[in-house]
Amino acid sequence: MFNKVILVGNLTRDIEMRYSQNGLGIAKVGIATNRRFKTQQGEQKEEVCFVDLSMFGRTAEIANQYLRKGSKVLIEGRLVLEQWTDQQGQKRSKHSIAVDNLQMLDSKGENSGMGSGGYDAPGQGGYNQGSSYDQGGYSQPQNAAPQPQRQAPQKEEIPEIDIDEDEIPF
Repeated sequence: MFNKVILVGNLTRDIEMRYSQNGLGIAKVGIATNRRFKTQQGEQKEEVCFVDLSMFGRTAEIANQYLRKGSKVLIEGRLVLEQWTDQQGQKRSKHSIAVDNLQMLDSKGENSGMGSGGYDAPGQGGYNQGSSYDQGGYSQPQNAAPQPQRQAPQKEEIPEIDIDEDEIPF
């Protein structure tokens, strides 16, 4: 069986961040994608699709830190059926996407202030929740046009602070 979804769109609201009892980050947000087409009468139409997203772990924390309503993202994930009972006792369900990889697409100065490209895990084309942030590198997405090179940020000099061990309160 194969269950993979790839979407590019804009976030419809700010991220709702929560943590599970064991400290796992859980982020909920929506994405809007659109499609432009011509009708048989030659009229231009646009159709918009709204989809809920769920992110977990480090992916959720990175998204919460850098993304805001309107941020453009590319996500890869799997379709999930969420089921629950509402306050009136009715069984409810909806489809959403559990995000596996996330790539931030805003260019510098737009919405989140991120440079173009975002976080890329090796060979995944986006930030991959399965790999450690410290282990993951930055790489080009597969089958994507090359991104412009970014200059490394200038390192600030850190002043040396002379503190006697007796002055430390613990």
